[in-house]
Amino acid sequence: MTDGNDRPPRKKAVRKTPAQKSRAAAAVNGASWAGPPPERNGHRPGVPLPPARPAPPRPPAVGDRPGDVWDQRVAQGLAFLRRRLAGDYEVDEFGFDQELTDKVFLPILRLLYRDWFRTEVFGIENVPETGSALVVGNHSGTVALDALMLATALNDRTPGHRHLRLLGADLVFRMPVVSELARKSGGTVACNPDAERLLRTGELVGVFPEGFKGVGKQYSQRYKLQRFGRGGFVSAALRTGTPIVPAAIVGAEEIYPMLADIKPLARLLGLPYFPVTPTFPWLGPLGLLPLPSKWLIEFSPAIPTAHLQDQADDPLVVFNLADQVRETIQQTLHQLLERRPDPFGR
Repeated sequence: MTDGNDRPPRKKAVRKTPAQKSRAAAAVNGASWAGPPPERNGHRPGVPLPPARPAPPRPPAVGDRPGDVWDQRVAQGLAFLRRRLAGDYEVDEFGFDQELTDKVFLPILRLLYRDWFRTEVFGIENVPETGSALVVGNHSGTVALDALMLATALNDRTPGHRHLRLLGADLVFRMPVVSELARKSGGTVACNPDAERLLRTGELVGVFPEGFKGVGKQYSQRYKLQRFGRGGFVSAALRTGTPIVPAAIVGAEEIYPMLADIKPLARLLGLPYFPVTPTFPWLGPLGLLPLPSKWLIEFSPAIPTAHLQDQADDPLVVFNLADQVRETIQQTLHQLLERRPDPFGR
């Protein structure tokens, strides 16, 4: 007999897990329990997937990283300086230093050629890809930048990046710094023996028969060709059987428009002329900055000379051929001026 206050002890509630509940339900229904639902692709059905993590960015290739590009440039620059200081470079018999021209001179000139003068070139297919040729151009501009821009155009546009070996006046090679720069960039004195030696070795040779008469003419005479002298360039081409390529340059007349020439001061300084331009000598060194005119350069079809090689000493043949080159350049200048109505336009 028990006391009315005595009650059987309560059983402690046990919380079942989902797996245990599934096992009990299966036992009631007479089915066997096969365990929790299988995972698919690493997750269980009904369970939301965690947000996908973005893929880490791909590191740039070694050559694409700015630091590596500058490292390469610095290394190349140091190697160039090391070779120059050690004297480990070559020059030809005329003093032409091709490495210095390609690495230093031409990159500087291209800033003027492309960005400042916005130069356009036509007829580059008329320049031989290989072998010798005599390129004859008109001269102007107070300072002979047209020769440098012509050389840059040929190196920039010909398939083989050819170098133009310029023939310069004696005055150029008597000036201390200018003479050294002219020699290093491939120039030489404008004389027949040097021109013929270069042509016989397959070089492109550039000549400006107007000389100082062309580069030093006043702005009122712009784009009017001066006399071509005695035609010495024709004799050199005839003796070597080299084709002559006329080149017309528009744009150089406007970079330093010469308004007057102070002849007494020019004689005192030993110069062919002393120019007065809208900016020089009034602005001092700033007056040496060329005006940003639009340049056009066109190469006309080459004039063959091989069939006249035995007539190199005939004055009539030399004069007629020189006159043909001059007229070709003059007519091309007129056409280019019509194509460029605004000297300072795009």
